[in-house]
Amino acid sequence: MAAVVGLLLAGAGYWAYWNFYSRFQPVTISRNQAEVQQLLDEASWVSDGSGGQALYIVTYRDSASAHRYQRDEVAKLKAAGIETRFILFARPDLEGAPQSTAAERATVAELWLTRDWPLYERWMATPANSWTAAGVPQAYGNLARTAVVEAGRRFDERLSQLLKESGVEISYPLILWRDQNGFLKACGCADRRAWAFIRDDVGAPDRLGASEDAPIAPDAEAPVQDGQPSAMPYPALPTIPPVDAPNTGMTPTPGSPQMQPQTRPTTPPASNRPTTPPRAAPAPTKQDDTTFY
Repeated sequence: MAAVVGLLLAGAGYWAYWNFYSRFQPVTISRNQAEVQQLLDEASWVSDGSGGQALYIVTYRDSASAHRYQRDEVAKLKAAGIETRFILFARPDLEGAPQSTAAERATVAELWLTRDWPLYERWMATPANSWTAAGVPQAYGNLARTAVVEAGRRFDERLSQLLKESGVEISYPLILWRDQNGFLKACGCADRRAWAFIRDDVGAPDRLGASEDAPIAPDAEAPVQDGQPSAMPYPALPTIPPVDAPNTGMTPTPGSPQMQPQTRPTTPPASNRPTTPPRAAPAPTKQDDTTFY
């Protein structure tokens, strides 16, 4: 019975390790590395041109996880010197039902042909239902642009096939990069729990900016504005003379052209004070039953 319990605990521990940790780790591409790299080099990716180590993000327009990854992780990767290269494709029809709009296919074809980064930024900043691809040539009815859209679909299909042979679970965004040792790695990163492994692999920070809990430096507690202290200094007041001291000074009167003397009322001399004669003590009087003083 102890052996059975031990096997159950070991199985539960292995399942927990796989479910919460192992299955989110990136996969090192061990087969067809040259062909995978060739596909990435020949694809028409778009980038802001910041330069640095390349990290490829393969996705389609309506992928919610890809939007979250771009919003939360791209800035961290850029801080580590990583250049993010986006490869967009239009999903093929599923059982006769289209999974992409005409505006999406037109935009994908334009991005593959021109690699227009400002166009990509406008597209991502506009809700998918509101994007009309105004000013972009339509792919429908244009054999060349339709062929470009199909080329993007074949790229995604072939890349997914090669990655599956190395054990990659396909989900979007599909991210590929090379680690510090030069090995090609891939991740189907629909789950955000896999993103930390990419940051660790390329040396990207977990968060940007200073922590709010960090102690404030002494110089930052009272900032100086325009070279002046934040609070006015206490004014230097003249010494106030004693009450009994004679007033020999001159006090300036505001608004007067000259200095006018001002006298402080003084206590009259003791010789001029009126004197009161001392009061005599009361004389004792005797009543019938007591003597009162």
